[in-house]
Amino acid sequence: EQPIFSTRAHVFQIDPNTKKNWVPTSKHAVTVSYFYDSTRNVYRIISLDGSKAIINSTITPNMTFTKTSQKFGQWADSRANTVYGLGFSSEHHLSKFAEKFQEFKEAARLAKEKSQEKMELTSTPSQESAGGDLQSPLTPESINGTDDERTPDVTQNSESRAEPTQNALPFSHRKGKTTQILTCMNSAISKHWEAELATLKGNNAKLTAALLESTANVKQWKQQLAAYQEEAERLHKRVTELECVSSQANAVHTHKTELNQTIQELEETLKEKEEEIERLKQEIDNARELQEQRDSLTQKLQEVEIRNKDLEGQLSDLEQRLEKSQSEQEAFRNNLKTLLDILDGKIFELTELRDNLAKLLECS
Repeated sequence: EQPIFSTRAHVFQIDPNTKKNWVPTSKHAVTVSYFYDSTRNVYRIISLDGSKAIINSTITPNMTFTKTSQKFGQWADSRANTVYGLGFSSEHHLSKFAEKFQEFKEAARLAKEKSQEKMELTSTPSQESAGGDLQSPLTPESINGTDDERTPDVTQNSESRAEPTQNALPFSHRKGKTTQILTCMNSAISKHWEAELATLKGNNAKLTAALLESTANVKQWKQQLAAYQEEAERLHKRVTELECVSSQANAVHTHKTELNQTIQELEETLKEKEEEIERLKQEIDNARELQEQRDSLTQKLQEVEIRNKDLEGQLSDLEQRLEKSQSEQEAFRNNLKTLLDILDGKIFELTELRDNLAKLLECS
């Protein structure tokens, strides 16, 4: 068996008592692989937690993989009498696993149909030879044999063809038939055997094709056996090397534990990162809303600035008018002061004139 697809997931099994609740069979995400056995032409799903097999399920054409959520899927194994569940880290991994399940399920169906066709093809000659009143003179073993083995079959065929004649003699003797009738019966029996021989030739061609295919399969199996032997030798050498360094087993176990912890921490970190990404997406949405509000406020600010410029122009005009008015008031004050000075001079002159007149009146 060779792994043809692998992924990582949390493994669950249905509770055998309640048939409703899921029971986790792995403390953390483990490797789940599809294996293909070329000798038996079957596909299996296998998962190991350390040295313990927590999934060993053979894929059959009537199995169905069901997605129950975005990251969880399940399938029922009638042979193991249980239901397996897998929790993936993302929807993409779940979809990929489901696609491979459907692909290998279809391959298992085709392999089963092909095996049934081979069995039917192999059983057809024996059924035909056993179904008639006259037994076939050739067997599948003689058809698929060598040239030396086929020569006695021809003799056996000749002897078998003579058997109906010998059986026909008592029959014609009992009925009192003539030799001519016997000859006609022999001719009819010969035609029957010729048709039987044609049928057997067709079966011979089918069996020859099956034999060629079996020979090709045998060659392929021999190649696979040689590859397995090489792999066994390599594994044996590897076991020998591992036995030599068995003193480091504790360190390896500790390192494995640390790796598992690291993987678990990385998974938790990944989950935190995903949550952070969701939070950042929300912040981006909020930032977009704030940007829209800022654009609206900017537009209002521009309108206010334009209005402010208009007011500044009006204020400048009023300031100019005020300065002009102040200048006019200052000139009016200066004129009024001058007029008051003149008036004071005139009043002083009048006062002197009055005093002088009073003095003149007193003197007179």
